[in-house]
Amino acid sequence: MSTSSAPFASIVLWGIVLVPAVVGAVLVLAPRAARAANPVALATAALGVAGSAVVAVQRPQVAVPFMAGTDLGLGVDALSALVLPTVSVVTLLVLAFAVGDLRESHGRFHGLMLLFAAAASFTATATTLPGLLMAWEVMGATSYALIGFWWRDSVRVSAGLTAFLTTRAGDLGLYAAAGAALAGGAGMALADLPDATSPWRDAVALGILVAALGKAAQLPFSFWLSRAMEGPSPVSALLHSAAMVAMGGYLLLRVQPLLAATGWAAMATAWVGVLTAVALGLVAVAQHDLKQLLAASTAAQLGFVVLAAGLGSVAGGTAQLVAHAATKALLFLAAGAWLSALGTKELDGLAGVARRWPLVGWAATVGALTLAGIPPLSLWATKDAVLAVALEQSPWLYAAGLAASVLSAAYAGRIVVVVWRGNPRSGGAGAATHFDEEERGTRSVNAWQQGPLVVLSVGAALLGLLALPPLGPPIARALAEPSGGRAAPLELAVSAVLALAVVLAVLRWPVPRPRWAVSWLGLEHAAHLVVVRPTLRLGAALARFDDDVLDRGVERLPRAVRAAARHGARFDDDVLDRAVEEVPRATAALARRSAQVDVHRVDGAVEGLALWVRRLGDLARTPQTGQLHQYYLHAVAVLAAGLLLLLTVR
Repeated sequence: MSTSSAPFASIVLWGIVLVPAVVGAVLVLAPRAARAANPVALATAALGVAGSAVVAVQRPQVAVPFMAGTDLGLGVDALSALVLPTVSVVTLLVLAFAVGDLRESHGRFHGLMLLFAAAASFTATATTLPGLLMAWEVMGATSYALIGFWWRDSVRVSAGLTAFLTTRAGDLGLYAAAGAALAGGAGMALADLPDATSPWRDAVALGILVAALGKAAQLPFSFWLSRAMEGPSPVSALLHSAAMVAMGGYLLLRVQPLLAATGWAAMATAWVGVLTAVALGLVAVAQHDLKQLLAASTAAQLGFVVLAAGLGSVAGGTAQLVAHAATKALLFLAAGAWLSALGTKELDGLAGVARRWPLVGWAATVGALTLAGIPPLSLWATKDAVLAVALEQSPWLYAAGLAASVLSAAYAGRIVVVVWRGNPRSGGAGAATHFDEEERGTRSVNAWQQGPLVVLSVGAALLGLLALPPLGPPIARALAEPSGGRAAPLELAVSAVLALAVVLAVLRWPVPRPRWAVSWLGLEHAAHLVVVRPTLRLGAALARFDDDVLDRGVERLPRAVRAAARHGARFDDDVLDRAVEEVPRATAALARRSAQVDVHRVDGAVEGLALWVRRLGDLARTPQTGQLHQYYLHAVAVLAAGLLLLLTVR
């Protein structure tokens, strides 16, 4: 393992990721640990807050060998030094709220939330693509488990599956980016990606852009955020504020040099972000469900972060990300407190609810006015830090961003109006008791639920200082953005006047709610038409091909094999077996004939030859009488014969 900082800070950095992951796994897998789940989870989250403060100051960089050509690296720089403490603090506050809000399965819930937070921290500190991919996968898997936490309800499980599959479709881009980074020769470190060769650099940028837009619920992936509202309220608070959705925008800020290096990705990112801010702002205005309104506003507000990444305003985008995390966690927890108390999240059912629980009502009001961009609250300054850069680069981007800000004021003002004013048709706050739709209301909000709201309301009000002097310029310089990252005075004034005017108008007149935007612009239906249905049809066609061709081929194959076997058997019986049987017969006949030839011919010839040899022998022995005069006579006869022959020849 290599480090470039003090050993203690390096150990703390590993601990921020590993400790909540290990504790979370134990809480999920060990049923007996559920009894101590609340204090253990809070203690673990508190350690994460302390650790994030340490590493934000020390800025450690650590790495371990992972695969050829790259390490598994974690690091804290100026960007992650702001985001990592945000993740840790929001996680602690959300878990504290859950202690008073959740009624069952504490061990499984807190375990999954700690795993989820660990993955978000890993994402915020990953310096190489392998580490980012690991964190990305764990974050997606735990989000599915948390959205479908009440697994006995098929609707909630289906919602979790929709969110998981939609984001997974975008996540494929991150794998493609990793492959392109290897092919491009720049390596797998995030800081080195702009050095990849063309066209691989463009492929890396496109893959990361698709993956980040999917996680950040930007167009065209936004609809999964609507389905994610089926999870428990603390899950929605963490998922929408500091984890998962925020991490999509954070990744684009992290790779902003890569986007700028391509020549096209930066402007494409900016336009996707600003169009999402406008379109999902319209969706938020049209909602009659508080959690759906907040979900649409999450995509819209993250659109400003994505816009900042495209424009190169990393400081402004980071300030927007951090301030939005506190604001959105506050609003989702307030909605969760009312849901637990009254059993409803319908805006009509929440009419006048702020008067019934004033502390929750005032905290939610601070969050809503922050969301509206009312000065001097945080999002007023952070959004305009982004819009000021947009005004410098493109009047069209600025105009669209300003329109999105106006819509923010409209839907946020609507929240304020609903929670403080009674609805004549439902009889005010008391009528909210008639809307028990998801669960039976407790009719109370306890201290565990109220305490985190106070802390978050302070953060929502004050975190705009990250975009204003004296903090704004130093943060911008630390992020290598010497000429940007803070709002311009003129832009601040214009935005403030517009936000105040819209909120006052909403207090006086009802907000028009376009019906065509209620169903999230039909994005889910469009996804079914463009992706799901063609995929199902392709699957059905492949199934028919399997049944009509492959299965029949497999069925016919045994028949052909059996027929070939029968023919082979007949050939064996009629040809091979007969040949085998005839060979011994022919061999025996040939042997008999050979024996007859041997007996009658060969043996007879041998015996006749022997007889003639004996006779010749007898004949040769006839003159051998032993008398000398006969030998002389024989010699004279031979000589005479020879002489006669000689004379004859001559």
